[in-house]
Amino acid sequence: MRYFVFCQSDILLQKTRDDKFVVPSSDVPPTETKPWTNIMTITLPSGEVVSTYSIDSPVTDNADLEMVGLRQSYYKLTREEYISAGKCHEILYWNKTTKFCGVCGGTMKMHTEISKRCCECGKEIWPQVATAVIALIHKGDEVLLVRGKNFRSNFFGLVAGFVETGETLEEAIAREALEETGIKIKNIRYFGSQPWPYPCGLMVGFNADYESGTIHLQESELTKAGWFSRDNLPTIPEKLSIARMLIDDWLETK
Repeated sequence: MRYFVFCQSDILLQKTRDDKFVVPSSDVPPTETKPWTNIMTITLPSGEVVSTYSIDSPVTDNADLEMVGLRQSYYKLTREEYISAGKCHEILYWNKTTKFCGVCGGTMKMHTEISKRCCECGKEIWPQVATAVIALIHKGDEVLLVRGKNFRSNFFGLVAGFVETGETLEEAIAREALEETGIKIKNIRYFGSQPWPYPCGLMVGFNADYESGTIHLQESELTKAGWFSRDNLPTIPEKLSIARMLIDDWLETK
């Protein structure tokens, strides 16, 4: 049994003899558990059944184990393990934030592996995913890159935002582009999607073409924006993000 163990947003990894990392696998949990520890069972898309749970304090006294931020685990695990870790983290977050019924205030209890039922009124709930759209906007040989107000480091990303009720994905990214930068876009083309467990998102990526407008920043969201060519790119997002996948795909297609 593989155990996906988290302390807040850090995941517990096991070091191998060749200095690589894997998710711990054993017949028993790899850490001490308490009587109140809720060990959840998760079925992965592959059909594999794994366990996941949270601990209150990071593991620091075992040379074979290491706590790593979920984002950074992308560079230490296989893609399959990273995606699986993200799913487990989302389920733990959902479990933690849905203890009471939104209809009557009753206690929510697990009903199936991925659903809860209210003990009072019987309402059932499932993990919800926040859908966001993101686009690489093209203008000739240049693309539009933006710096978000909430970016923690000095890199430029892509226009993005959450889908609102009643919108198609294409309508959402067109609205976000206009709201954030004043740019109208056209020829919106699906690129791909990516689970984004920070904490429970789905990123849907597009390419789009510039139609009209001049850059006018929505200052509550962005601090900088500009058109960039392949030979004058600023710092761009990390490899784990679909923003980087879109940019790399453009860089590789000349």
